[in-house]
Amino acid sequence: MDSAASAPQLGPLPEWNLADLYASPDDPLFAGDMRRGEDEAKRFAQDYKGKLASLSGDELARAVKAYERLSDLLGRTGSYAQLYYVGDTTDPKRAKFYGDVSARLTDISTTLLFFELELNKIADEDLALKLKAPALAYYQPWIDNLRKEKPYQLDDRIEELFLEKSQTGYSAWNRLFDESLAEMRFPVEGEELSLEPTLTLMMSPQEAKRRAAADALAQTFKKNLRLFTHITNTLAKDKEISDRWRGFKDISDARHLSNRVEPEVVAALVEAVRGAYPRLSHRYYQMKAKWLGKKKLDHWDRNAPLPDEDTRDVAWDDAKATVLNAYKGFAPEMAEIAGRFFERKWIDAPVRPGKTSGAFAHPTVPSAHPYVLLNYMGKTRDVMTLAHELGHGVHQVLAADQGALMAQTPLTLAETASVFGEMLTFQALLKGAKDKKKRKAMLAGKVEDMLNTVVRQIAFYSFERKIHTARKEGELTADQINALWLEVQGESLGPGIAFGEGYETFWVYVSHFIHSPFYVYAYAFGDCLVNSLYARYAESTAGFQEKYFAMLKAGGTKHHSELLKPFGLDASDPTFWQKGLKVIEGFIDELEAMEIA
Repeated sequence: MDSAASAPQLGPLPEWNLADLYASPDDPLFAGDMRRGEDEAKRFAQDYKGKLASLSGDELARAVKAYERLSDLLGRTGSYAQLYYVGDTTDPKRAKFYGDVSARLTDISTTLLFFELELNKIADEDLALKLKAPALAYYQPWIDNLRKEKPYQLDDRIEELFLEKSQTGYSAWNRLFDESLAEMRFPVEGEELSLEPTLTLMMSPQEAKRRAAADALAQTFKKNLRLFTHITNTLAKDKEISDRWRGFKDISDARHLSNRVEPEVVAALVEAVRGAYPRLSHRYYQMKAKWLGKKKLDHWDRNAPLPDEDTRDVAWDDAKATVLNAYKGFAPEMAEIAGRFFERKWIDAPVRPGKTSGAFAHPTVPSAHPYVLLNYMGKTRDVMTLAHELGHGVHQVLAADQGALMAQTPLTLAETASVFGEMLTFQALLKGAKDKKKRKAMLAGKVEDMLNTVVRQIAFYSFERKIHTARKEGELTADQINALWLEVQGESLGPGIAFGEGYETFWVYVSHFIHSPFYVYAYAFGDCLVNSLYARYAESTAGFQEKYFAMLKAGGTKHHSELLKPFGLDASDPTFWQKGLKVIEGFIDELEAMEIA
């Protein structure tokens, strides 16, 4: 159960080849790049520190280009260290390597910290004159984004302290969380499983296995509750200190700023989703309870397959073909880019002891290429996860031409390509489902994925807001956090689900709470946006692919309003979110109609 790589029904699973970055931690090229990064950072500081305001536009452009080259170089070493580490976070050698590299990169970053701070100190009128130089004007989107940070920028020495202390502050707590979670073992029917196989059992067609997995999760989480309560309290306080010093008024304002999205837009999204709970999750889970012959679903039944659902494992080659064919049906170029991930070993798919849980697409740096991490167990949801992460990967490849400073997309729009990839894959599969029972199972599966992406993530966001708000009044006990978790879960999932003993601890393993506070609403943002985007595609395919690729290629150079305008969409319109939610509601309507028929 702990090594999907050896499961014959899945076929051989790929493991990524990091040699495109470096051959090994001992690679002389890696050591050389680290030394070069340190030397060039020192020279850069000698050449430019305290001098930016006096530079001409062309001179400042040369400085920005040099800074960009350094960002790519240092990003390459940092990406390698992280990807090597997540392959087995319980390996002391990997952990030491990652920790040492992170410390050196923080020291180098401290040397370079002056540049962005000093750039923001240039008077608006002086900067406007410098931006008349075409070479600097090219970087205006990055400079404009940087200027938005100006009101929250602190004194240089304080910024240096914040950066250096991050090694022993939130970064250290993040690492403790990851390593603790990776070391956990969950006793299920005589086996000691890691997190991913245990969570996968929650989708077993056998209720006894689902319940055994749920009990094992609850048992192990409870044993470790003190540790995770302390991590949560510490990081919430750490964030409160940072926000207070920087002058952020609301606990999620820093996330909105980094996402380049207005707080009122997020508030409208949250209000729309919470208002739709009864029409979406409440209604669906009550229907599902009837399908499973129950008055209420136990919490371990929430992701259970339907009685007639085909629960056979999906072999890796079949998953690959499914996603690539769906991508090709939309745009051959999209399938060609996604195909590189398979051909060139940019994917790490097996479940392994110590490997980090979940899935992600890491962009690394524009001079290299992205990598995708999965924990592939052969479930239909794993196929959708593959489609999701490859969507990220395609986006990252297309945006790479913007360079190290402007390729990165804000999190809200970063989820657009991934969720769109899922939708393409689902719609392709749905077209082939001629049998009524198969169509029902597929629709139900998609609804559950969308509820997990929209309803569950907004509930997570509400939970985080409650935690960070309450933490301002003092430390929270495990019982207090558990109670807040049950409160938001009850509100979001509705009366169709019964929360058994132990479920109150299930907040423990949600890594987004630790790594990226308030990140989670980006999933709901992306799903609702893609629902509207796909509706435009369904209305007319003429010219859509070109506009879609232009949006992805823009990277972080444009605001969401500019990117969505060619599609006639506006996220600031209060009715915008209702359009996306209507798509989910329509799927539930169809399922309900099947019951009546």
